[in-house]
Amino acid sequence: MATRVLFPAPPPPGDFYEVPDLHGLGLAAATERLEGAGLRLGAVDSLRHPTVPAGMIVGQSPLPGQLLGLEGPVRVTVSVGPERRLVPDVTRLARDRARTLLEATGFVVVVDTVESEVPRGRVVSVDPEPETEVALPAEVRLEVSTGPPQVAMPLVLGFTREEAVSLLESMGLTVAEVEEVFRFGRDQGIVVEQEPAAETLLERGSAVRLAVGKKGG
Repeated sequence: MATRVLFPAPPPPGDFYEVPDLHGLGLAAATERLEGAGLRLGAVDSLRHPTVPAGMIVGQSPLPGQLLGLEGPVRVTVSVGPERRLVPDVTRLARDRARTLLEATGFVVVVDTVESEVPRGRVVSVDPEPETEVALPAEVRLEVSTGPPQVAMPLVLGFTREEAVSLLESMGLTVAEVEEVFRFGRDQGIVVEQEPAAETLLERGSAVRLAVGKKGG
C-alpha cells in the first residue's frame, strides 16, 4: 500500500490513446470517432447476426478502454444482418413431415388445427405464405386439418321415410339406400332400422341406410 501511495504508477505515455467503444455504430460514424481519438479504422470483417441490423458494428479489437498507439488501427466486425430464407411450401404434407422440414431449415414451428376437407393430419395453410422471404429465426404457423366436419348420426327410428330423409339431408348426410321390410301394425311406413347407429360420428356426405316397414302382401 505504501508503495502505491508513495510511488503511484505513471500515467500512460502521451502517444497512447484509449480505444473508444464502437459497438452499434456504422462504419462512417466509427471512423469519425476513431479519428477524434487519434486512431484509425483497420480491417473490417463481417458476420451474420440474428438481431443487429446490417452495417452496424458488433465487435472490435482492441476492446473499448484499451490503449493503442497514435493512429493505431482498430479492427471491427460488422453485421450483415440475419440469415434470410424463403418459407418452403409444405401445404398438403403430413404434419410431422412438414414440421421436420421447417425446423431443419431454421424455422420455429407453431401448429394450429382446423376442420377442413383436406385429409386429417395434412397441412391446410402456412403463415407466412410459401415463398415469402423472412429473417431467421422466424416463426411459421401451420394449420393442420382435423378432417372434414363431423356430425352425430341422429336417431330416426319411428320417423316416416320422408321425415328421416329430410332430417338426414339437412345435416349433410346422404341416404344411400332405403330398404322396405315387412312389418305389421304401427311399424308400417316408418323407419324401423338405421345404419349407422345413433350418435355415431360421421363426416358430412357419409352414406346412411334405412329400413322402412311395409305391409305384407
